[in-house]
Amino acid sequence: MNITTIIGLLAAFGTTVSFLPQAVKTIQTKNTSGISLAMYGLFTTGTLLWLIYGLMSGSLPVTIANAITFIFASIILIYKMIYK
Repeated sequence: MNITTIIGLLAAFGTTVSFLPQAVKTIQTKNTSGISLAMYGLFTTGTLLWLIYGLMSGSLPVTIANAITFIFASIILIYKMIYK
């Protein structure tokens, strides 16, 4: 594994883990009043596109980070639509 991949994996870990507190809080409280539906819709779509890009380009850090982030973002987006 080269230094570029290691840096990418560390960056992916940091940005992905940053979603955990919001996802956990949203799941526990079901309170989505402070979350913008438009922002999370666009963000989730963008994350999905990054995931597809990562898969198509063979980039492990991009694929892993965006797969996990897509799951977290989708949960928050679904909760936002259900618990308005």
